[in-house]
Amino acid sequence: MEERTLILSDRQIQHKIKRIAFQILEVYDHQSKLVIAGIADNGYIFAEKLADHIKEVSKVEPLLCKIQMNKQKPHESPSISLSSEEYEDQSFILVDDVLNTGSTLIYAVKHLLDTDLKLLKTAVLIDRSHKKFPIKADFKGISLSTSLHEIVKVSFGKTSKAELF
Repeated sequence: MEERTLILSDRQIQHKIKRIAFQILEVYDHQSKLVIAGIADNGYIFAEKLADHIKEVSKVEPLLCKIQMNKQKPHESPSISLSSEEYEDQSFILVDDVLNTGSTLIYAVKHLLDTDLKLLKTAVLIDRSHKKFPIKADFKGISLSTSLHEIVKVSFGKTSKAELF
């Protein structure tokens, strides 16, 4: 059996979600609408949780959408659950659970830049700092120094957790 190290417990993840939601509101509180786009699968679950908390504590109306990507071939065009007209000239948060090399986020951003956006920021639960591309997490739960052969896995469920393998 492989050795696992708990990085974040359910309680810690819930705390990070609330903190990131408040940080997002500090930047976007003057907006009435905010697009929160999660990269499927875990990024979208994380985006749902952020949107729920933002709705709970503010008057900002989050518009949630899902981005489907082939993470092995991120250069292939992603599919977005909203039409570009629905998010054109809107403020936008791109969300994923773990930032590893940055390829998923950079290719999603590349696709989004074909549409005129007011403001585009990124949010991740865990930033591993192994970037191959010049992309950063504007909002992050934790920064984690790991080796390249280690794997970080986030599970969202009745109880959420993040583990290192």
